[in-house]
Amino acid sequence: MSVTNDLGVSSAGSASLPLKEKIKARVPRALLIFYRLFRTGDIVSVCSFLWAKAPCAKFLERWRIVKQLYRITYNVPCGHVQSEMIAPIKAMLAVPAERQGVVVEAGCFKGGGTAKLSVAVRCAGRELVVFDSFEGIPDNAEPHEKNIWGGRVRFLKGDYCGALEEVTSNVRRYGDPSVCRFVKGLFHDTMPHFSQPVIIAYLDVDLASSTRTCLKHLWPLLVPGGILFSQDGHLPLVLKVFDDDDFWKRELKTSKPRIHGFGTSELIWCRKEFDQGSHAGCQPAVTPKIPVNKEGRKESSD
Repeated sequence: MSVTNDLGVSSAGSASLPLKEKIKARVPRALLIFYRLFRTGDIVSVCSFLWAKAPCAKFLERWRIVKQLYRITYNVPCGHVQSEMIAPIKAMLAVPAERQGVVVEAGCFKGGGTAKLSVAVRCAGRELVVFDSFEGIPDNAEPHEKNIWGGRVRFLKGDYCGALEEVTSNVRRYGDPSVCRFVKGLFHDTMPHFSQPVIIAYLDVDLASSTRTCLKHLWPLLVPGGILFSQDGHLPLVLKVFDDDDFWKRELKTSKPRIHGFGTSELIWCRKEFDQGSHAGCQPAVTPKIPVNKEGRKESSD
């Protein structure tokens, strides 16, 4: 996770943050949003989302969702840029309403992504199930050193902590808590008891061990045509989990799916193979498009 502020500046530049905060305080919010649209490359994703055919949301509903996404970004720390959150939202709204399934978020930090997803989940008439310890990164000995772009990374116990009260407060203020169910605890303790069909899963868990646990318990629940997203595609140890053929065969009893964005994007995703025979009449979710720059690095990274 790399937290960005409203000017698209990574938390790695925290030494200059006071100056950025002064600028933000003096510049009109509308101008900041306009700047962010072009600075992060979000403009393409936003326009694509607004004019996409979504059975669960008309144009005005999608416009309201976009406005709320930026309001949330402005007020709650988020570990993603807008295009990365639009991808799962767009895929979710493309699923026909009659098809059963919930949306799952694993790892929610301060609840910024949760609030954004909840707005779209409400529009789709579904439920958002949020898994988190609400105590930050668990104790671990994973040797994270650098991300795929060469930047230093490390995950210490308690990092990226958002207490349950803080998360639910942010969702109440900027999202819709009525469509959310919060499941507190470590993934390996809580996910084995979860059994609902899943249409979209969004992971932002940082650790390879947590990614492995989420895949083990959520992938079997993903409906054919459903999509699993991971916000941790910039972490080599997480990529190693996704690329482990033996893990997919041994733990999930299936072949490794195609991993889109692998090695080039912070947001990666894979679709569960669609079985036309057992789900006739259902269509798979829309194929997400994740903009990256020429080096393959997401536009928001500095």
